[in-house]
Amino acid sequence: MAGIRLPPEDIDISQARALLTADLISDDDRSIAADSWSIKSDYGSTLDDDQRHADASEALAAARFCAASDYSSDKEEPDAETITSMLGYQSYWDATYADELTNFREHGDAGEVWFGADVMEMVASWTKGLCVDISQRHLQNHHNDDDSESISQEDKDLAGWSVLDVGTGNGMLLHELAKQGFSDLTGIDYSEGAINLARSLANRDGFISIKLLVDDVLETKLEKKFELVMDKGTLDAIGLHQDGPIKRIMYWESMSRLVAPGGLLVITSCNNTKEELVQEVENFNQRKIGEVEEEEEEEGKGGLFWYLDHIRSYPTFMFGGSVGSRVATVAFCVR
Repeated sequence: MAGIRLPPEDIDISQARALLTADLISDDDRSIAADSWSIKSDYGSTLDDDQRHADASEALAAARFCAASDYSSDKEEPDAETITSMLGYQSYWDATYADELTNFREHGDAGEVWFGADVMEMVASWTKGLCVDISQRHLQNHHNDDDSESISQEDKDLAGWSVLDVGTGNGMLLHELAKQGFSDLTGIDYSEGAINLARSLANRDGFISIKLLVDDVLETKLEKKFELVMDKGTLDAIGLHQDGPIKRIMYWESMSRLVAPGGLLVITSCNNTKEELVQEVENFNQRKIGEVEEEEEEEGKGGLFWYLDHIRSYPTFMFGGSVGSRVATVAFCVR
């Protein structure tokens, strides 16, 4: 899940707890991470269900509704940017994946699936549909161009899409994408324990061609650009660091370099609505345009994002007279 990095002096679990605001403290932060909106993993868990749902409800009330800027209240609400959590720190994820790797070796358990298996499968299937539609339009444009060269096989199927999953965690999303027909698959996570678990699961389940690397998405060493970049919960965790606003800017800078021109970025979030993600992209684009106006554009600086589509079939709920979804999946294209 994690794709973020601490400053050189890493913070331990006890120090991270001191960063929690009163509204976000729970008895079991791990259950919030694994099951933010009471969506239980189909791959099993050692957590108590009653505690899981209690923690999820607390997270929903503290992190989601208090952060909504469209609602007025007589009470003084905490600034969304000040809400921090252990989930924003590498030491938390290192400890979590050390436990999950031990659990896998002893019991064969794959660990938690962020947002649940149903959401993961929906994201993978929906993303496949987007990529197929784009490939078909690309083929049609070539057919309509009398001067075009012959179409390569890579343009005709999903095997031609290079895919990167940032903050891959146990790598289960990559497994699902492989089942959908993608074959050029890479996963990165800044937690070595996560990558060790992901490799063990990939080998066990026969996905030996998946490339898995220890890498921090905010300070990535990857030089390759990818046609498809997936983020399932990583931006959420980045926002829970005490320097979340700064790290989110770093995130978008990194994404603009990792996604190839014409490629897709698909973000699944439980802490951001579709509208909030679109607004964040617009803010990033405005900053980039301002930078280009002030200085000549340098090669490799990355492109701008534009909204393409979002999943409309998630269950919805009513709050404050507005209808929303507990999970949002939004696709952006880089130009």
